[in-house]
Amino acid sequence: MSLTLLDWRRTVAALYADVRASSAEDPDGTLFRFRAARDTLFRNHPDSPLAPAARRAFTGLPYWPRDPALRFEATFEPCQSEPRTARSILGDEFPLELIGRVRLPIGDLEVYWIVVYGGGIFVPFRDSTAGSETYGAGRYLLDTIKGADLGGSSDRLTLDFNYAYHPSCAHDPRWSCPLAPHANRLEVAVRAGERLAGLDRVVIQAADQPAEVAEGEG
Repeated sequence: MSLTLLDWRRTVAALYADVRASSAEDPDGTLFRFRAARDTLFRNHPDSPLAPAARRAFTGLPYWPRDPALRFEATFEPCQSEPRTARSILGDEFPLELIGRVRLPIGDLEVYWIVVYGGGIFVPFRDSTAGSETYGAGRYLLDTIKGADLGGSSDRLTLDFNYAYHPSCAHDPRWSCPLAPHANRLEVAVRAGERLAGLDRVVIQAADQPAEVAEGEG
């Protein structure tokens, strides 16, 4: 842990604050700023999920164009808290609590609370593009403990799949990240948000090999 990691988290939190403040009125401009700022972080920040060699060759994260039909103001349906465990490709366990669900036109998703100091909302998912067009183990929508918070209210969550992103372990197998539990596997293809470029598929294969575990920031 270092102050550079603190700077990363402050920057990410500021990006999402801009999304919450501006995306409803200026969806295209807000998404453009968000993606450009993430590219800058990945290319230049010392806590980038990319290895140094990958940073030197980095030309930008690949995304689908914005699809306005994949932004939802979803009613949160609370439930009695139940313990859950998410696992990483490396086999590490991450304790979660199931706290509720959202029901979307494209499928239902469970909503989790990350059980660590301070806690936070966590909504990962895996759709039918996984393993071919997106990272095989899924993507994240919300991870508020790391600043990834798209907004909402006391009984609603903003879930905009145009901001869906790959966890750090999709970019380098040295990271250990909680992956989408089976309950959050969607049957449809969600072609919005971050996707794979051709060479990125190599990372999925490499992630099956033993690697040093690090805390993921993505």
